[in-house]
Order: sequence, then C-alpha cells, then structure tokens
Amino acid sequence: MKNRVALAAGLYAAVAVGQDASSCPSILIPKNGAPVVASGWQAQLVAGGFTKPRSIEFDSTGALIVLESGKGISRHRFTDNGGTCLSANHSHMLVELTTLNHGLALSNDGKTLYASSAESVLSWNYDAAGGAVSGDSRILVSGMSNNDLVTRTLLISKKQEGTLVVSRGSAEQNRDRAAILESGLSQIRAFDIGNLTINSAPYNFNSDGTVLGWGLRNSVGVGEHPATGGIYAVENSVDGATRNGKDVKENNPGEELNFFGYLNGTAAPNQGKNFGYPHCFAVWDPAEIPDGDGLEVGKQFAVQENNTLSDETCASDYVAPRLTFPAHYAPIDIKFNARGDRAFITFRGSFDKSSPVGYRVSSIDFDPVAGEPLAAASSTSPLDDIITNQDNSKCPDGCFRPVGLAIDGKGRIWFSSDATGEIYVLQKLDSDTEAGRFVQPSTGGGNGNGNGNGNGNGNGKNAAAAGRGQLRWETRLLGTLGLMTVVAGMGLLV
Repeated sequence: MKNRVALAAGLYAAVAVGQDASSCPSILIPKNGAPVVASGWQAQLVAGGFTKPRSIEFDSTGALIVLESGKGISRHRFTDNGGTCLSANHSHMLVELTTLNHGLALSNDGKTLYASSAESVLSWNYDAAGGAVSGDSRILVSGMSNNDLVTRTLLISKKQEGTLVVSRGSAEQNRDRAAILESGLSQIRAFDIGNLTINSAPYNFNSDGTVLGWGLRNSVGVGEHPATGGIYAVENSVDGATRNGKDVKENNPGEELNFFGYLNGTAAPNQGKNFGYPHCFAVWDPAEIPDGDGLEVGKQFAVQENNTLSDETCASDYVAPRLTFPAHYAPIDIKFNARGDRAFITFRGSFDKSSPVGYRVSSIDFDPVAGEPLAAASSTSPLDDIITNQDNSKCPDGCFRPVGLAIDGKGRIWFSSDATGEIYVLQKLDSDTEAGRFVQPSTGGGNGNGNGNGNGNGNGKNAAAAGRGQLRWETRLLGTLGLMTVVAGMGLLV
C-alpha cells in the first residue's frame, strides 16, 4: 500500500451516467459548490481528495503529475471521454517526501523530475512509460532557507536547453535583507543545470546563477513565452501597506506582472534590475494613497517618502510592473497557450481584505509575435475572468483557491485548488458568446445568475457572465467500482 493512492483520489462524489454522445461516465461535485464560468468556456471537476495540490505538470505519456504540499509527488492517469469529461483510472505516489511544498517541473526530454522544498531544488531520474522515479534524489540548488514565504517556483526553459529558473520570495520580517542583492532573498535566478556533472556540487542560490530580477517580494508564478522565450512572473505584493504612516492596505499595492527579458543572452533593459521591494510598490487605487499627486496605475509609490526615497525615485531607480492587478488577488501561476496569444493566471485570493477578492482563473491577451501583453501598463482591466467562485463573501474557507496550472495536448487548461484538494479542467467552447457552463449532475437550474453580480467579484472584463442551465448530462445511478461508498464533497472513498 505504500505507493498507492485510492484509485478514485479523483472520484469523490462521482455520479455515473449512461455513456452516449452527450453523457459523461462520472461527474464530480465540488466541495464548495459549482463555480461560475464565463461565456465561451466549459469547466468540470475531474479529481479530488488531494493533500494541498500545488504545482501540476503533464509527463510525456499524458499522465498528470501533482506536487502535494507536505506529502510528495503523485501521478494520475485519466480516461478521456472527450471535452472536459475525464475520470481518474490510476493513481500512485512517485515520491513521498514531506518537505516538498510547491515547485515542480520536468526536463524537456521527460526523463528528469524536479521539485522544491524551502531549502533546495531536487531532481530524480524519471521513467514516464513506467510511471516511476529511480535512484536517489539529487540536490541541484541549495541555500534557500528562510522561515516566512517558503515556496520555490521552478521553470525549465523550453527555449534555452538546460536552464532552470528558480523564484524565491521573502516576507516583511526580512525586508532589510531583501534590499541587499547578495542575500538572495526576493529574487529570480536562472541556473545552467546542463553543465552539472554527477560530481558537481549544488549551486548556491545566494551566490550562483544569473539574476533575472530582484526586489521581488514573492513572484510565485513564472512563465516563458513560447515564441520569444521572454520570462514573465506574477508577483504577490505586500499586505498591510502604509504610505507615510497612513493605512492604504485595502486597495494597495496592486499585484504585478513583470518582464525579465530572455535566457539566450538577448539584451533586455529589465534583466537583473531591482523591481522595488521593499521600498516601492505598484499603484492600484491612486485615490487611496495620500500625497499621491501624479500617481496612476502602472506606476509605483514610495512607502515612506524622505530625503532619499520618493515616488520620483521609484520611477527612476526601480522597474515598474508591465501590468498591475487588483490588490490582494494573490497570483500563483502563469502559463501561456501554444500560440502565445494568451496567458492564463491563477489567483488564490485574499486574506488581508475586508471584502475577499481574487479566487479565480483569468487570462491576459498577448501579441503572439512580440510576446508582449496587448494591454497598456496603465490598464485597470487587463484580465478576462474565466472561472470564479459563486460568492466571495464565503472565502477563503468556503471557496476553491486556484494554484497550479497545466495545459494538456488538447489545449485544455487544468488547475489545482490546494484549499479543497481538487483538480479542475477548463475547455474553450466553439463560440465566445456561447453560455459558459460548469458540468454537474443535472438537478435543474444552472450554476450562476447570469448578471455577474452574485459572485462578489466584478473586476475582470468577463466577471463570469452567464447563467448556465444548459447542462447536457443526466444523472442515472452510482457506478460500481467494487464495494465502495462515495461521500459527496468530502473526497472519501471507503
């Protein structure tokens, strides 16, 4: 039993239905109720019962690899019935290691698996066909321990072979150290792991590698544009912000999308520069910032103006974000589609906000050739919401909280919710104007009120538009997968 996960780690609240052209063999019921889905999209819960699922990846066989924080790495195969209708048919643990907490990646040849703890980046030999790791783990990057923000995001470049990008954040108790480049805190660095031999010592994060950017409080999501190879990251900014001693935390600072240039040596003015933390922060609501004449979205403000630091200093000495998002949304991951004309972002949601915000998956339009967002840096509406919670007033405890993203070979977008232990799938419909729908057992009614107001959201352009009473699949009877009891919403399979 050591290496087994319950076959239906994904089949909680599974309802079997007749199989025909418009049916799905198993429809799962979300722990916290059906989300709201924007026009032009369909969504479905396809797996549950995970332990804090964070980053997710697909191996070369199409199996889903999941980093479960505090547990290890698991592998899951699905029966694909088309559309969003997928059901788990086999699951097992690849690595059991409780110190793993977030980062996950696969080499471009699919033969090496990478994961992160608070201290290190580790690797294993991986056989995708056999669904197994072999040999002992190896430490590639070390020296990253700090006791506040401990996620270490990993990206293996597809454009620059053998390059590993690692993001390391830090929180306010380390703010003074984060202002020192040599500390290694609040930075993104790239490492040439292709040069490592079996006898090579691990890289030290604080002193080795190429600094792509620093002054970055917590850039949890890192992505590479598929055409240009440009590196982007989404930044979780500070909570409890003040300006000249006055509270501005409700709507400032904004979360950020930052650009760090390229890994192939192409010149980029932003690469290696300081992006402001802990001195300068992105403006989201200029009206909330005292003494803020001239400030607007797309600029940064100084937390404490004095003889050496001002809004003008922030503009001249630090790099402002390429785009700014609403405060406290908490972006966690960013992935580009194959065409490079859209980036998808998960927002895990707020905790330092009187009215909860975030808790969604959204997208940004990109120029697929230039690899640049279409929206201006000053845009207040760069996001298109795809899936949101019904009612953010129930968050964080009564909501899904999106974390990791992966895009499969059919272009479907998978995302994890660590708070609920779930995996969801999104698929684009044939028409952008077709009513969005969340697939659930047919009990009448839909999953939204159609007016974009009942979900406590409203900042994205699509803010989950459509009342979705057009579900096509009927509930029939519980399937027999041996002697079992399915407990709806609890992820229990007995």
